[in-house]
Amino acid sequence: MRSVFKKLIPLPATLFLLIACGDNNNASPNNNTSPNKQAAYSAPFNPAELLKYDARHADKRIDEFFHKLHNKSAFNGNILVAKGGHILYENALGWANHLTRDSLKINSQFQLASVTKTITSTAIMQLWERGKLKLNQDVRDFFPNFPYQGITIRLLLTHRSGMMNYVYFIDDLYRAHHWSEKKGLTNFQVMDTIAKYKPHPFNKPDKRFLYNNSNFMVLGAIIEKVSGESYANYVHDNIFKPAGMTHTAVYSKAVYDKIPSDVVGHDRNSWRYSVVPNVLDGPVGDKGVYSTVGDLFLFDQALRSGRLIKPATQDSAYTPRNPMLRGHFNYGYGWRLFEAPGEKVVYHTGWWHGFRHIYVRDLKNDVTIVLLGNLCNGALLHIDDLFKLEGMPVIRKGAYNGSGETSED
Repeated sequence: MRSVFKKLIPLPATLFLLIACGDNNNASPNNNTSPNKQAAYSAPFNPAELLKYDARHADKRIDEFFHKLHNKSAFNGNILVAKGGHILYENALGWANHLTRDSLKINSQFQLASVTKTITSTAIMQLWERGKLKLNQDVRDFFPNFPYQGITIRLLLTHRSGMMNYVYFIDDLYRAHHWSEKKGLTNFQVMDTIAKYKPHPFNKPDKRFLYNNSNFMVLGAIIEKVSGESYANYVHDNIFKPAGMTHTAVYSKAVYDKIPSDVVGHDRNSWRYSVVPNVLDGPVGDKGVYSTVGDLFLFDQALRSGRLIKPATQDSAYTPRNPMLRGHFNYGYGWRLFEAPGEKVVYHTGWWHGFRHIYVRDLKNDVTIVLLGNLCNGALLHIDDLFKLEGMPVIRKGAYNGSGETSED
């Protein structure tokens, strides 16, 4: 992603500047209707039991792999690897804040960047299950002044809306007018700005897959409009709380003058470049959730247990909705997908303001991998051996032949 609204502060080691950093009840989400009952919990759910881990019994192969990744590829971040609902390995490697020499802790909160999209899509599918919205509803049903016709919730979920990327649009607008970037915009304010300036879309709706943050910023606004509460409150009450995610929250610069997380994002593979949260850290839904490796494991387990949305709804979310890339890769409803004979992996990457992550859920082999980093570099392109250790397919587009782009967000 092009650098936008990031104040990258070059700092000598001796003078490092502190930076905070028509419905029926038998329908499926493949059509336009929705059932009106919430999913019942399918099994007992005990977050404390799920999070139990004894470092003395850590998987030595995984430990060796990550220390090598840390030392040779400069991975800096937190790690959790689980199989069969049991944590095999977790660790925190490196700095939370290089200036203050604060080390990462296992419950350090990271800006999830685009991993947030998995939470937003879950919220949308909840609202669909509860009959609050339809996937084929037009955005104009919720925001009548929205300047584009024919963009539905389904097209937003699958990145087929054709919208321009609001990140670049807002960036250019603020630069042109020299507006202050200290206070973050809300989702509604971005929607009003789009309605006022009517920026040209990239292409017509449903013409092609075009990943960009606008889709999930709009979904965040729809969640607020439909639920009648803030995105932060909705996901807290309906996702974080039932999943036991006590270390997860939404932090928006439209609400907080200083983001209350001690983990600072660093760009350009350098501790000298800390990223200052700004106006673009106001909108949420495309990003903006802060969480831990443990809480993302609980999110995975809550989904697997049917605690958040029904299994059939999840199956629809994990169904390919775009042309296949490299023979294996696709995008569903807020999830990246890997498919091969006998294999099914859902995952998402994240890259924003000095944070870079990958969140992997192997549905066939029951493996969960959570890697959250706060030093942007190419370390996460060197984890093929980790996938092989866990007996799962390699989740990296460049590892496969065939047509299609290989970049990640």
